[in-house]
Amino acid sequence: MKSLKYIVLVASLLMFAGCNDKAPANDAAKTSTQTNKSTGVASLQLWENSTLNKIVQRGELRVGMEPGYMPFEMKDKKGNIIGFDVDMANKMAKDMGVKLKIIPTAWDGIIAGLITEKYDIIMSGMTITQQRNLKINFANPYIVVGQTILMNKKHENKYKSAKDLDKKGLVIATKLGVTGEIATRKFFKNAKIITFESESDAVSEVLSGNADAMVYDQPYNVTFMAGKGGEKLVHLDTPLTYEPLGWAIRKGDPDFLNWLNNFLRQAQDDKVEDFAAKTYQKWLVDKSWLKRVQ
Repeated sequence: MKSLKYIVLVASLLMFAGCNDKAPANDAAKTSTQTNKSTGVASLQLWENSTLNKIVQRGELRVGMEPGYMPFEMKDKKGNIIGFDVDMANKMAKDMGVKLKIIPTAWDGIIAGLITEKYDIIMSGMTITQQRNLKINFANPYIVVGQTILMNKKHENKYKSAKDLDKKGLVIATKLGVTGEIATRKFFKNAKIITFESESDAVSEVLSGNADAMVYDQPYNVTFMAGKGGEKLVHLDTPLTYEPLGWAIRKGDPDFLNWLNNFLRQAQDDKVEDFAAKTYQKWLVDKSWLKRVQ
């Protein structure tokens, strides 16, 4: 009798243990299901709040740019904004199936305008820097440039580099608040540095002889030499810096960033349409567009 009671007791304990073993498994499955649902809801909310979704729903891509940076964005004689970035923006809007709206913006407020949602993206020849990247995100670089020097031709036989120009009594001009100013202050410790609100004002000082040289982006300097600067300036074209240019968007938007990087890859690698190569040739190699702006 004692043996029978013992067997019954052991069986009861095993059944109880079995019930306890199933409980955690059921709880784990329930928790996993809840987590998957929560993840799905969060992903849906992320997409609904994405700039890309808002652009599609609005039917309009709003692009912030400062139209004064040849050959990326500038105004032609009729007041139309044209350039490398403009063609890219038009292609981007077309691939999204929406209209394009360009919002001209002063450079000193262009990042603030993006953060406060005045436009969806900055496409304005902006150099990717770690300091800017603390405030905004960048898509992959679409082109790499550097800072070069436009020098008054009276110095042609005296100075051959930034080091040669770094002398007391000489004046170096640049644009305020851009990477050109950072490079100028890094490379020139003895020459006087003066800054201007626009690159056209800075280069005008060199043309007039009020400044000896200007530090600014290589594409702009090459373009300027092909036009007004050819007879009065010398281009010291060895880049002082490495500067990748990228499109800027607000932080916390992986869907928009993913779309932009895929768009760029397609534009650069699709050799059937060859859009990126043709756009580069049109604005950075062929200078026939100069007739439209000068």
